[in-house]
Amino acid sequence: MTCGDTDVASVAALIGDPARARILLALSANQRFTASALAAEAGLSAPATSAHLRKLLDSGLVEVAREGRYRHYRIAGRDVVAALESLARLAPAHPVRSLRQEGRGRALRFARVCYDHLAGRLAVLVVEALIARRAVTSLPTPAAHLGDALWTAGPRARPVFGELGVSAEALAPGQPLPPCLDWSVGRPHLAGAPGAALLDALLANGWLARLPRQRAVRVTGAGREGLRAALGIEPA
Repeated sequence: MTCGDTDVASVAALIGDPARARILLALSANQRFTASALAAEAGLSAPATSAHLRKLLDSGLVEVAREGRYRHYRIAGRDVVAALESLARLAPAHPVRSLRQEGRGRALRFARVCYDHLAGRLAVLVVEALIARRAVTSLPTPAAHLGDALWTAGPRARPVFGELGVSAEALAPGQPLPPCLDWSVGRPHLAGAPGAALLDALLANGWLARLPRQRAVRVTGAGREGLRAALGIEPA
């Protein structure tokens, strides 16, 4: 029988290992990876990767599915990613030791996938433009400085989101829109089902493109033009 307090320390210890943290971060865009791909991403040997994956599987932080001859690993759910994002807001930045590291870090801070929605500076610019165009209504809340913004779909939600390729059925005036405090900017971006619908639309219409085996996404030429026309955003 379970009757005690939650064992936060056991999960924190699993995430706190640098190698396992790299594996979890690689999976946090909800993509599937083989063990060999995760080994390359985390800079580990195959045996070390297998040992870390066994611990993550046993803890329920990671899931695995067999597809033919291969086993593909994925993050166990949005709660795991939410824990990683919360820790990222408290964590110092890794020291940069190469131009490659610097470039990847800059790309992550600009635009990345956070489980199923867009995050980074671009995501914050998008939601601020949506607020300015009355597609999102921002309501005052005492804890706004902590990221606990209160948003609802505004009176122009359907036409403005429609320009971005989001179905009108996904939004209704007054519908709550969940925020997510962005660790890289310190301001909230759009999460939940509306955030997922927005990311799917931006990828589907070719405005964003995933970078291979990375959480970061890039803005395409069509995306620069589309975001400028629809939202007045000039992404660098």
